Amino acid sequence: MKTTLLLTTATVSALAFTPAMAEYPERPIELIVPAPAGGGTDNVARMLNQYLEEELGQPVAVLNVAGGGGAIGVNQFSRARPDGYTLLSTWNSPITTVPHMQRVQYSYETLTPITSTSQSAYTLCVAPDFPAESGEEFLAELQANPGKYTYGNDGVGGTMRLAAERIFEAYDITARPIPFGGAGETLQNFLGGHVDIYGGSITPVLPYVEEGQAKCLLVTSADDNDALPQASGLAALGHPELETVLWRMMLGPEGMEEERAEAVADAVARAVEHPEFQEFLSAQGETLNLVRGEALRERLEQETQAIGETLENLGLKQQ
Repeated sequence: MKTTLLLTTATVSALAFTPAMAEYPERPIELIVPAPAGGGTDNVARMLNQYLEEELGQPVAVLNVAGGGGAIGVNQFSRARPDGYTLLSTWNSPITTVPHMQRVQYSYETLTPITSTSQSAYTLCVAPDFPAESGEEFLAELQANPGKYTYGNDGVGGTMRLAAERIFEAYDITARPIPFGGAGETLQNFLGGHVDIYGGSITPVLPYVEEGQAKCLLVTSADDNDALPQASGLAALGHPELETVLWRMMLGPEGMEEERAEAVADAVARAVEHPEFQEFLSAQGETLNLVRGEALRERLEQETQAIGETLENLGLKQQ
């Protein structure tokens, strides 16, 4: 009887110190960002990382793995061990758009949803003398003049272009897309009169709205945006379901333990409450947006399906 008791005690003692029972995290975490250093996704990830390390109590090393519209980094991440020590900080396009357009080794279904973090609408802006003063009038003008107007955007398969095309498709609008390398390039061509409509993120165009060189009449989010009081959100036009925004999230590899995913989500929820991080987001034209676990998976599923339909209608979906 004494021997049995000693063995039981030893077994319990050993179990208490196995890795499965150790408090997570007990060592540094690697955070893959599938974008170049210095870009918007990288900047937000690194800023959040300052406070995430405090909340997790461990260093979090950012590893930039860019290329393929984010696919190269996500492909690499998808092969990581699901132990919670390799995480992904990404924007939505590599997860909901890229798999429709190229062969990848992942899908939203094979990644563990942890939490979204922030989002930013795109906006459509015109010159001061454009014959419209609201989102409704803007869409009516485009509707009445198929093929007349050009709009600058972020290129074939870019989230901005897809956001615009979803709206245009619903309103039976034909506008000519002109691709550029990003919002900065789009803005310069818009200001130079080379395209009729600026399609891009809000932050770059704000100074020109304030100076009266542009008026923004539509945002691609369901809600209005306080920075652009003249712009209509899609809910105000009766179409909140057409929302397409750039949003950011943190994911785990397939098979990551739910308890560890929850621990990371909890840490992110605390990290984003830091006033300095919220001020940073505001300066970037972004807002907090926390959607966790299965609710995040549902958001990914709905957006993946909607974008797939849009790409198919544009003839851009890989068969």
